[in-house]
Amino acid sequence: MGRLVFITGASSGIGQALAWRCYQAGYDLALVARRVSEMQQWAETHQIDGSRYQLYAADVADVQSIVAAGQACLLKQGVPDVVVANAGISVGMDTSEQDDLAVMARTFAVNNTGLAATFHPFVEPMRRRGSGRLVGMASVAGIRGLPGHGAYCASKAGVISYCESLRGELRGSGVRVVTLSPGYIDTPLTRQNRYAMPFLMTAPSFAERALRVIESGVSHRVIPWQMAVAAKLLRFMPDAMFDRLLAGRPRKSRAPRS
Repeated sequence: MGRLVFITGASSGIGQALAWRCYQAGYDLALVARRVSEMQQWAETHQIDGSRYQLYAADVADVQSIVAAGQACLLKQGVPDVVVANAGISVGMDTSEQDDLAVMARTFAVNNTGLAATFHPFVEPMRRRGSGRLVGMASVAGIRGLPGHGAYCASKAGVISYCESLRGELRGSGVRVVTLSPGYIDTPLTRQNRYAMPFLMTAPSFAERALRVIESGVSHRVIPWQMAVAAKLLRFMPDAMFDRLLAGRPRKSRAPRS
């Protein structure tokens, strides 16, 4: 029986690219998204062996929905070797707009509570087995706050801290917690950005590097390495200098209003 990877947000972007790279590396796939038809079309287009994948419909923002998908995976395919909590959203916000508080709540529901709920069904089975990888998809945006990105930056900073906490809880169990912090990756999500995106990577290139990090069990890695250097410089930059650097930078688009 082959290794198994469980990936949320697998209908497009990073999730889809990582699913394809894992399949090429010999993993069986447990793919999760709200849009099952898109995952099915992708699997057929790529001629994925029908015996090597299962599709699960779930809304990561709904705890019961994503937990049920994880439980279904355990019943149908067994305990995964790798669980990738990849599903996430990124929407600009303006705290002066009351409607945007709902945007923030939705962002946290997907990016934070949804991530923990993704891991939940697998923690004890992996601990009993004594092995596994729990992979949280953070972002370089979680390292410093960016104007107009309050919800997204805060949520990704939360992913980094949450995964760090979980790593400590699982120390010695054989279950490794890996945090991935992508820089700018060319996906439908980032194509909406209205500002320069240095060191932009293709999704397949990211997936190639990400799988190496996952299998090595490294605790936290920024990809690409150039963004890791930039992130460290930004982290230690004095606040006044950082604020001047970002003055006038275009902000992420807010959610359209009806």
